[in-house]
Amino acid sequence: MKFTVIGPVYPYRGGISHYTAQLIRSLSDAKHSVFSVSFKRQYPKWLYPGKSDKDPSQSVTHIDAQYLLDPLNPITWYQTAKQIDKIKPDLVIIQWWTTFWAPAYAGLVAILRRKKIKVGYIIHNVLPHEQHFFDPWLAKLALSKGNVFLAQTEREKQKLQKLLPRSVVVVSNLPTYTFLTNHQISKKEARKIIGTPQNSPLILFFGIVRVYKGLKYLIDSMALMKREYPETMPFLLVAGEIWEDKTLFQEQIERLDLKDCVRLDDRYVPDEEVAIMFSAADMLVAPYIDGTQSAAVGLALGFGLPLIVTEIVAGGIAAENMQNIQVVKAGDANAISKAIQKAISNPEKKQDTDNHGEEDWKKLVIVLESLV
Repeated sequence: MKFTVIGPVYPYRGGISHYTAQLIRSLSDAKHSVFSVSFKRQYPKWLYPGKSDKDPSQSVTHIDAQYLLDPLNPITWYQTAKQIDKIKPDLVIIQWWTTFWAPAYAGLVAILRRKKIKVGYIIHNVLPHEQHFFDPWLAKLALSKGNVFLAQTEREKQKLQKLLPRSVVVVSNLPTYTFLTNHQISKKEARKIIGTPQNSPLILFFGIVRVYKGLKYLIDSMALMKREYPETMPFLLVAGEIWEDKTLFQEQIERLDLKDCVRLDDRYVPDEEVAIMFSAADMLVAPYIDGTQSAAVGLALGFGLPLIVTEIVAGGIAAENMQNIQVVKAGDANAISKAIQKAISNPEKKQDTDNHGEEDWKKLVIVLESLV
């Protein structure tokens, strides 16, 4: 089959970029013909909250993509459609995660549909986590022009069908991310490199820090553990660019007397260091109070780490990957504290997930074939 995949790949950064790259590789591995389209410009600088939307990683597997689309230049929408039409794909797969892309995708898909080309959206989030009143309208503008949809959780499927009652939606959970697992090193060596305690349990919170990810509840849980379980007090590494007011976390850490056991590493972490951090960690905690799937969880699964997640995140994890995962109530610092202590008291062996990850992506390819 012929597929066209539209989404960010390197040099753009973040979970969607890694997802797109692994998707393209998986389709190619399954002997499909894949035409990859990425962006000339992803976001204008004034709109992007972080320091840059470019990935500083050096050791990256490059994808042979055509950098064609610019969200602010309608001429590129027509040019992209023209290039896709030359290939005559069986299915165009578009990554959907933000309404900023709604006008560009609506214009592009309208042209493709007139050319009788089938379009499917992979839904990462139907609507942004921090919504504006116009977001449902923008989402409907773009998504209503798709033929078929793949949602990564049942929750997102329901959101989409509320927005588009007649939409054809299948659910396929977020696959395990395996692109960095071959860079895994020993825990002792990893902790020496990143400068974290050798003998304390190491908790990792990973990814861009935003309100919906519930970091403040994880920090509160650290205070509870310091008071109730001082003999097994863990160390918390928060690794990721902070898009909230950083001083709020600094003041919380100061107020709770946690400066000796919490580190805020406020920056985008390049791939070379991601593998080191996940090698050093004893567990990953994702205390989200909203949202759906998490690239950090996909990475943790790839590294075989025990996880503590809220029920919100658990809905995006495939049932066969739920071993070694504790699910807690969102916004409950006490529940997080107890789950962490349970993980410390009964340490699980890291799971060998190499084959699991490959199977996850093969299943996703089969689902996409069925959409054709």
